[in-house]
Amino acid sequence: MATTTPLRTDQQAFLVAREGGAWCEIYKLTPRNKITVGRDPISSIVVADEMCSRRHAEIELEDGSWLIEDLRSRNGTKINGAKITTRQPLSAGDVIQIGNLELLFTFDIAQPLDVADTGTADKLTTGSGAVTEFVDDAAHGPEILERKTQARYFTESNLLIDDEESGAREVMALLFRLVVKMVAATDMVEISEIALDGLLEAINVDLGAILLFPQEVEDRSDPNSLRIIAYRAPENTPYHKVSSRLSRAALQENQAVLGIDMDEEGKGFQTLNEMEAQSVICAPLRSNDEIIGLVHLYSLKSNTILGAHALEFSLAVADQLAITLANLALRDTLTDELAKAFNQNRSLRQLLEVESDLVGSSVSMRRLRDSIARVARYDTTSLVRGESGVGKELVARAIHFNSNRRDAPFVCLNCAALTETLLESELFGHEPGSFTGATNRKIGKFEQADTGTLFLDEVGEMPMSIQAKFLRVLEGHTFERVGGHEPVQVDTRVVSATNRDLERAVEAGEFRKDLYYRLQILEILVPSLREHDADIPELAQHFLERSCRRVGRDVPRISKSAMQLLVRNEWPGNVRELRNVIERALVFCEGDEIGAADLQFTQRSDPSAWLDAAHQQNFQPRSLESLELEHIAATLKWTDWNKREASRILEINRSTLDRKIDRYGIAPPDSATR
Repeated sequence: MATTTPLRTDQQAFLVAREGGAWCEIYKLTPRNKITVGRDPISSIVVADEMCSRRHAEIELEDGSWLIEDLRSRNGTKINGAKITTRQPLSAGDVIQIGNLELLFTFDIAQPLDVADTGTADKLTTGSGAVTEFVDDAAHGPEILERKTQARYFTESNLLIDDEESGAREVMALLFRLVVKMVAATDMVEISEIALDGLLEAINVDLGAILLFPQEVEDRSDPNSLRIIAYRAPENTPYHKVSSRLSRAALQENQAVLGIDMDEEGKGFQTLNEMEAQSVICAPLRSNDEIIGLVHLYSLKSNTILGAHALEFSLAVADQLAITLANLALRDTLTDELAKAFNQNRSLRQLLEVESDLVGSSVSMRRLRDSIARVARYDTTSLVRGESGVGKELVARAIHFNSNRRDAPFVCLNCAALTETLLESELFGHEPGSFTGATNRKIGKFEQADTGTLFLDEVGEMPMSIQAKFLRVLEGHTFERVGGHEPVQVDTRVVSATNRDLERAVEAGEFRKDLYYRLQILEILVPSLREHDADIPELAQHFLERSCRRVGRDVPRISKSAMQLLVRNEWPGNVRELRNVIERALVFCEGDEIGAADLQFTQRSDPSAWLDAAHQQNFQPRSLESLELEHIAATLKWTDWNKREASRILEINRSTLDRKIDRYGIAPPDSATR
């Protein structure tokens, strides 16, 4: 049996009834009432099957979970093929079998309603929403009274919906308000529910549904391919599928049709009289000469017979709904394509900046380049390991741009920089309304990197709750965006990096063992700067020339004493720290040579280097405030008072820099501009 899914307070639960190989009804479960199933006419769900007892089973909500109990029935109750003997919790996707009837338990009819393999049933759906399998009811079906191909923009005489004194202005205002609400909605289900609520209120019907074709369906004349996206029904009233005759007529003839039941002998779930419906409307959803779905509306009241005016209004709303849904799909497609284009352009810009950053001619660097070349040839998951600051992202970029994916996007994500919820959203994307602040649809990094490479830095910090879903994607399975139900398939190579001891994390239960082995198929170890200190002069010169090009300054020399100090340092921050030291030295250098006095190391560096540098600078005791003032003033002078560049070099925010300028009273020369 499936693992129990905790019930959120805002979740609506449903039972989808299936009999004889086709679904026939949908029931909303009411949390405050017990739902009884049996042959007894007073049962919530009446089953006309001799294999079913009069009081067969009972379902109720208790402590946040839906529970089912067999009421000592003669033939028992099964869940996913197994007979139950005690009260059992229900999970989304569970199939309850009572006699020949199957009831699928779900929280969302707009998602694929896959039925577990019970040996007696196939899957209910192959796409989004519940499948609507129709049986031909031409012999006993309703009579079609009215057809409409085009909704007229009403005149005073034919605008009436319920009140014969209503005028054109009132109905047009109603239609306008409904369209405004639909346009403001952010997802397909919300738009459909708004249209459905407006229709039910406007033409005084009791039950209705919006059904859409999945994008992959080519035959748009067969109602069996439709999926339920939204429906409304009175409490304790199940939703039945509509007559196949009406649905086929609306689809094949591209018309809205109005039917009324004239056959008291009709059999099967498709007839109107079994629903006690007096009349029904089927209106096609038409977009760019293509039918994308249907609107079904039922009147259950004997004193309310739908007429031509209701049919015309329904068609007008259906046309506006189709346009809104098409615009939503176009907007989502454009958003996805823009995100991919932006990421690809960013990758190309970054390539121009880093293509020569793997600098060094030592044996260690030559071995690293050879490893990159070998790994790049194989399109599989790779793991880059090394200390912080050694250049793991540069190695990942080199793998990508030396592979056959070089023309596709290279996407980066730091797993340690985001909370658990945001990390899942960044990786897999999210749908509108999936969490607070999610106002628009967003595609995740996996989709952005489709056909390209996804680089995950600090993968060892990924929360355990996300690792399982991440592993499934690595193994080629589809995934769903956060809050979404549409399966997403991508072709993305994953390159990960970490400075964490993953073996120890696996032993401590902080990292999945199966994910560790999946990431470690190809592994590259990046040496620390201490292991190839012979490359320090070459690296220092490279960073110096690049910084000078960026600010348009002549390249100064590095003195012998400064170079000796650079080589002697321990470099706990590795290549990143070396780059920062060179950039700071360029700020302090006044002439055409960088001396030892211009080098400012971090506190984590070798203390002896600090002592040597202090001795060569004729050290004098000074306050930190005076040092900070001098350093900020020198940086602003060197950048010609470019505050953006100065804040980047100082590694502080622009607002922080402005506060320090005001605090110390630092003023630019008269010739400088801000």
